[in-house]
Order: sequence, then structure tokens, then C-alpha cells
Amino acid sequence: MITFPNAKINIGLNILSKREDGYHNLETIFYPIGLRDALEVVESDSLAFSSSGIEIPGNEMDNLCVKAYHLLANDYKLPPVHIHLHKHIPIGAGLGGGSSDASFFIKLMNDKFELGLDFSKMENYASQLGSDCAFFIQNKPSIAFAKGDQLQNIALDLSKYFFVLIMPPVHVSTAAAYRGVIPQPVSNSLVELINSPIEDWKTCIKNDFETSVFDQYPIVAEIKSKLYQSGALFASMSGSGSSVFGIFKEKLQLSDLEIDNQVFYGV
Repeated sequence: MITFPNAKINIGLNILSKREDGYHNLETIFYPIGLRDALEVVESDSLAFSSSGIEIPGNEMDNLCVKAYHLLANDYKLPPVHIHLHKHIPIGAGLGGGSSDASFFIKLMNDKFELGLDFSKMENYASQLGSDCAFFIQNKPSIAFAKGDQLQNIALDLSKYFFVLIMPPVHVSTAAAYRGVIPQPVSNSLVELINSPIEDWKTCIKNDFETSVFDQYPIVAEIKSKLYQSGALFASMSGSGSSVFGIFKEKLQLSDLEIDNQVFYGV
């Protein structure tokens, strides 16, 4: 069986407080986009993982899909499988590609081997693999709270707009990005702000990671500025970066940004 895990963007990201468990309480909106990997699972003589496309760093057997297999195998009698992942979603971009791969793997295994897992059970497995993994189970626009694992679906439809996603040639460490943020509560929640006209988001919706990341990587700030100069209604870094997206009224081509960066249109 084959499935196509998609990426997400963050619309707004507020780091509210430091938790006793070392994580942070946050508030963000996860919005699924059409940039996708390809994930195939076939029965095999032994558990194996292979990949193509973008090179995936680290030990193959430490991949989140393999970890998801072991998590399910603790509770269900599963045959060994060969997992092949074709990686297209940029890594270290704030797009949740690895989390999506793991969650789509859980959904694929549920369907392939008829495990009978409902959304709640799959989300529980996914949340053990990463804070944003559970989002990709239902894969619907959601406001995320706590570590990013407490989700509330929202009626947000941006399908009439045109997205441009820019991936500069820099990798932002999530840990380093967090070290540059001073957590603080917000007076206006994204729950209310997201209902504002999209033209107003520029002045009221922010990503707390941008300040420190822009200081360390000015190219990321320049990309956001160029998106606004090109007519974006709203532009923001996704997650802890380094990707930046712009939302436009109409389709366009940004040839100057293609010179040094990966550019994805209509995602």
C-alpha cells in the first residue's frame, strides 16, 4: 500500500510558558498543505526501511516510521514490513514532514492490517512520537495548545488563495530557536484573531520564533519582506523555520526568489 503524507504550515505561533517537563506551552494554528512525500509499505521477511529523494540524516532504523511500527507492534501482532519513503518535503523547515510520515504510517498500517483503530487511538500513538504528530491523523485545520498535541478543529478554508512556500538554504535548529524565545502570555488568542480578515493578519498574528531566527539568519527575514513586497496578504515563517510562506490573492511567479532558494507554488 502507498500513501502520500502532506506538510503543514503554522499560522501564528505563540510561546506562552515553560513547562515543568521541559517543553513549552504554545498556541498555534496547523494548516495542512499539498506538499507531499510518498510512503509505501509491503510485507517482507524482515523489518526494513529505505528512502529516496531528499537525503534523510541519521540511522535508518531510528526513523519515526520505524519507531511507529515498534509502537504498534507492542500491542498488535504485525508481520515484518519493508517501509520505503520518498522524501520531498524539505527537512528542518518547520513543515512537519517527519511527523506527517509517522502519522500517515500509522493510518496506513491501520488500513492494511485492519487494526480497527479510531482517530482517538491513532492520535494517542502518534502523540508518543512527537508533539505535532497527532495533528496529521485527522489532518484538518486545527488550533493546537499545550505542547502542540492538544487539538481543536477550526473552520478555516484558504483554498481560494494562492500559496508560495520558500525554503532557503539554511537549517534552523528547533532547540536553538526555543533558546532565543522569552515565553509570555498573549492578550488576544489565535482563536479570535484567526477570524479577522486575512488582510489584517499581518498586524495581529505573529510567530514568536521569528525574532531570534531572523537575527541569526537574515536571509529568512529578507524572504518574508520580499513576499510582502510581491503582494502577499500574509507572510510568515512556519514553525521554527526556516521555510517562509506567503498567501496571495492570485497566482504569480517569483523568479528572483528561485535563484538561491527552493520555491513551491500552489501548495
